[in-house]
Amino acid sequence: MGRTLQNTMINLGLQNACDEAVYQLGLDMEELEEIEEDAGLGNGGLGRLAACFLDSMATLGLAAYGYGIRYEYGIFNQKIRDGWQVEEADDWLRHGNPWEKARPEYMLPVHFYGRVEHSASGAKWIDTQVVLALPYDTPVPGYMNNTVNTMRLWSARAPNDFNLRDFNVGDYIQAVLDRNLAENISRVLYPNDNFFEGKELRLKQEYFVVAATLQDIIRRFKASKFGSTDSVRTVFDSFPDQVAIQLNDTHPAMAIPELMRIFVDIEKLPWDKAWDITKRTFAYTNHTVLPEALERWPVDLVEKLLPRHLQIIYEINQRHLDHIASLFPNDVDRLRRMSLIEEGGTKRINMAHLCIVGSHAVNGVAKIHSEIVKTQVFEDFAALEPEKFQNKTNGITPRRWLLLCNPGLAELIAEKIGEDYVRDLSQLTKLHEFVDDDLFIREVAKVKQENKVKFALYLEKEYKVKINPSSMFDVHVKRIHEYKRQLMNCLHIITMYNRIRRDPAKLFVPRTVIIGGKAAPGYHMAKMIIKLINAVAQVVNNDPMVGSKLKVIFLENYRVSLAEKVIPATDLSEQISTAGTEASGTGNMKFMLNGALTIGTMDGANVEMAEEAGEENLFIFGMRVEDVTELDRKGYNAQFYYDRLPELKQAVDQIKSGFFSPKDPNLFNDVVNMLFHHDRFKVFADYEAYVKCQEKVSELYLNSKAWTKKVIRNIAAAGKFSSDRTIKEYARDIWHVEPSDLKIPPPNEPRDAGQDKTPNGTAA
Repeated sequence: MGRTLQNTMINLGLQNACDEAVYQLGLDMEELEEIEEDAGLGNGGLGRLAACFLDSMATLGLAAYGYGIRYEYGIFNQKIRDGWQVEEADDWLRHGNPWEKARPEYMLPVHFYGRVEHSASGAKWIDTQVVLALPYDTPVPGYMNNTVNTMRLWSARAPNDFNLRDFNVGDYIQAVLDRNLAENISRVLYPNDNFFEGKELRLKQEYFVVAATLQDIIRRFKASKFGSTDSVRTVFDSFPDQVAIQLNDTHPAMAIPELMRIFVDIEKLPWDKAWDITKRTFAYTNHTVLPEALERWPVDLVEKLLPRHLQIIYEINQRHLDHIASLFPNDVDRLRRMSLIEEGGTKRINMAHLCIVGSHAVNGVAKIHSEIVKTQVFEDFAALEPEKFQNKTNGITPRRWLLLCNPGLAELIAEKIGEDYVRDLSQLTKLHEFVDDDLFIREVAKVKQENKVKFALYLEKEYKVKINPSSMFDVHVKRIHEYKRQLMNCLHIITMYNRIRRDPAKLFVPRTVIIGGKAAPGYHMAKMIIKLINAVAQVVNNDPMVGSKLKVIFLENYRVSLAEKVIPATDLSEQISTAGTEASGTGNMKFMLNGALTIGTMDGANVEMAEEAGEENLFIFGMRVEDVTELDRKGYNAQFYYDRLPELKQAVDQIKSGFFSPKDPNLFNDVVNMLFHHDRFKVFADYEAYVKCQEKVSELYLNSKAWTKKVIRNIAAAGKFSSDRTIKEYARDIWHVEPSDLKIPPPNEPRDAGQDKTPNGTAA
């Protein structure tokens, strides 16, 4: 979520008033804002997408709730010591959190372990351990519409009789200390991005948020006029018309068997009725195609922790496979491929398959990704129910990612096309009229220069590094992962360095290369990549032959509040994943909206950015998905590129020989060995095209006017990438609710009692 103060002032239309009031108290609002901690309760793009979606749902007047876990410790703080990443706990609640309100009156029990008893009256889950879920509510204000939605985060609490009720030998002190075991559930965020780690505590977290949330939703449904009771029990027929639940990846997949358990075991609905309601309630968004990221929980772990849920999953699977067998008799391989249970070695539950079978809609997050989902990853399921599969291209909120972080540019745009674009970003196309307006061109360039100077000052103050604000700011910020190919950027840096040293007199367009991002603590290769970047920076930044022509900076502790500073100052945005690996990306959109040009592959949303702006206004290079597939068929041979490209050979040899690690020449052996023998992401195959494309970038940068014209064309084409557009599509095609741009009257005006905010139901 990042910081809340400035975003709240902007959405409430109070920023100028607050700035002025605080100034009159002798304080500086910007200094005040810097004191607030980031709320970093998720990993990379998945967590930030949810935050943008909450902003858009409130701005569109949807009655929507964001549910999650109130981690005591969020994504770790990253320190760089001697070039290595070191993790520190993110104690973000140390000074309290003024934006949250604990709601103990809505506390709910969540059960674990135990056993299942079957009787004539149905299944009973008994002898469980209970953990309490305490909700904390954070307001989510819409932009200038007097709507305030809720983000409800659950915190784990031990019940007061924890470890004291059962045959206890009287160790009261130990029993109270053991309360920590239960409360550890919401202690810390697992810091993996695009990687599955099958730990018991993580499964507990996933079930914890799901069980508490579903009880909350059902309580709210029963209290509404729709949950009308026929004196004995609730009629759930209208449930899917009143409630829509979007599964943000498979992490909350246990919601499907949990809702079935509530309907069948507790509310005593017949299976078929319960299953129909469940399917119509859930929709699933897939966020990655990397096999190592797909959740596959061992059956014996689920059996121990959630025995009833395993039975329900088996029943869902049995009925699912019976259906397929009836359509495809004797096709045992299809049954194996489509089963929710993977046999062979340890039996595992494929959570993506569970989500597809248990949802009425499945979507990818960019056109190219949704195609890959349909034709490759889940092709059997798409062949069976093609109408279930959709695309919803990701977006970003223009409130945080333009108004808040780049007020200079936002104001310049407003002067030309008015202020309405903030709620309807498609209006940015009106900027096309000004692409040849010399004054506007100069003003856009001036705003960018001011942002660069401000960021250069920040780097000087925080990191004691001096950089040249007239150099090209070439920025690569995102989680560190092999598929995102920070290594390819690193090879380009070394190549530029070698060119400067080979011919110091030759004209060289000065660059400041900024790379930032966190590596998962257990991801050895990602940590080596950080060390390599820092080792290269050490050599490059201290070579007198290079001077101010080339500087390399690793941005420590990349997070939302730092993104808000670096993105508006960026000239060149690096989006260079191997085609077919980045589901969408959203950083790419933030840079586009803030006046950077993109160098990138035809991957994720880059494809649609090129479509919107014209491919000639981006620097597109490298293999397309088809080329990658073809290269896989032929067999990728890294040695071939190394032998054929002298500059690549020189760079790799320098890494290998210890040129960048003279004290430990073998330091980067693992990296080099990976690049030659098991590089799944084919860095060498795109190296030549990347370097050539970077030469075109430098050439254009010399012509400030031509460069800025492309910038304007990009900003004018960025409208599609508002999360408002994305959410309107979810609302229309999946949730079946109507966005309302009705401005609710402020609390000091009488309200028309007849005016219902969302006449067509509720999105949860």
